[in-house]
Amino acid sequence: MAAILIIDDNETIRDGLTHTIKKMGHEAVAVASGAAGIEAYRARRGFDFVITDLKMDGLTGVDVLRQLAAVDPDVPIMIVTGFGTVETAVEAMKLGAFDFVTKPFAPEVVRLKVERALELCAARRARRKLEAENAYLRDEHGRRFAEIVGASDKIQAVLRAVEKVAAADTTVYIAGESGTGKELVARAIHRLSKRAAGPFIKVNCGALTETLLESELFGHEKGAFTGAIKQKLGRFELADGGTLFLDEVGDVPPAMQVKLLRALQEQEFERVGGETPIQVDVRVVSATNKDLEAEVAAGRFRQDLYYRLHVVPLRLPALRERREDIPLLAQHFVDKLGPRTNPRVRAIGDAALGRLMAYHWPGNVRELENAIEQALVFAEEAEIGVAALPTFLHGGGGAADEDHLDVPKQLSLPEILDDLERQLILKAFERAKGVKTETARLLGIKTSALYYKLEKYGIG
Repeated sequence: MAAILIIDDNETIRDGLTHTIKKMGHEAVAVASGAAGIEAYRARRGFDFVITDLKMDGLTGVDVLRQLAAVDPDVPIMIVTGFGTVETAVEAMKLGAFDFVTKPFAPEVVRLKVERALELCAARRARRKLEAENAYLRDEHGRRFAEIVGASDKIQAVLRAVEKVAAADTTVYIAGESGTGKELVARAIHRLSKRAAGPFIKVNCGALTETLLESELFGHEKGAFTGAIKQKLGRFELADGGTLFLDEVGDVPPAMQVKLLRALQEQEFERVGGETPIQVDVRVVSATNKDLEAEVAAGRFRQDLYYRLHVVPLRLPALRERREDIPLLAQHFVDKLGPRTNPRVRAIGDAALGRLMAYHWPGNVRELENAIEQALVFAEEAEIGVAALPTFLHGGGGAADEDHLDVPKQLSLPEILDDLERQLILKAFERAKGVKTETARLLGIKTSALYYKLEKYGIG
């Protein structure tokens, strides 16, 4: 919930704005003069957004803008103006106003502008923290974790746990949605362990058939099957003295689960087509985006193998659970990808950063990286702007123009309505945390209709 200050000497407008903002679930504080607004702002030590009338007795809206900008240059301020003073409002924009709205105005326009302003406010505040947090990430602690970027409490808790389990030389199980960075965490565990000088070997268990997976894990002897023209060492053998990372371990077929269990229990196996037991010293780190407890309950995953893997569990938070890390991650990807993709781009604009922070990121950090790479391709300035972002991040609201829904003027009415519908679906999808049945309920439509619209607009 945001705190919004309303400054207007017209009681009707104050009441209307207060009602609209409270219906959005935010706190509204309304005062009748510029001086009272400045006093309220200082007494509270800041608001998330300020709406002020332009023409008032005493301090004008421009006076309020100048004084508040001196106190907090990051607070978004929207000017309320009459038809005859639009030019003055435009001048106020040049002085730093976020936006303006002309009287009379519809509640829907105010809602869209408030939402966009709050996105901008979050982006500006996140940017203030960015430099200090980047300094933290460059220190010795940060360097130890390579590309695991984040200063949020949740990701820092994960990193503290990684340091502890790395030293224990025990089996680790990493759970988390796709794109949350499970392999990066597995590599960090290896790098911080006493096995760091040994190999780090990865197997994607979900990308191979049962026959190929067995050969990949345990190797095979020459002639073991058609095409086995020479002996092949398996990943367990190659990882001897180091760490074996079993990615998507929840996809291991049932018959292979038995063989994998034996290898974990005894640190021993035979190559396919071989009879000689091979002993290894391997630390196993596994990961999956599946709910293995549910897989065990459904009979698709062996309980004894689950317990063998699940000695020390780590859960990686989804990106939507640590939104405060989005500015750090986004800048990290600009720094990482920019030199080869678009060297002139050095940063992300506030408006674009606001869009990034407002999105729900079902694909997590991987999806964010892809979005930044695409934005780098299309960026034409030294900063990434909203226009360069992927289309799924384009929404309505808050431009320096007359009351509108922030859509290009060349669009037809059906296109404008489609754009607005897509924005509403995106917001409901975010509020429902990606759960489609809940999204449909919030929108008041059938789930079947929602699936059609999600496909139509490329959401989720």
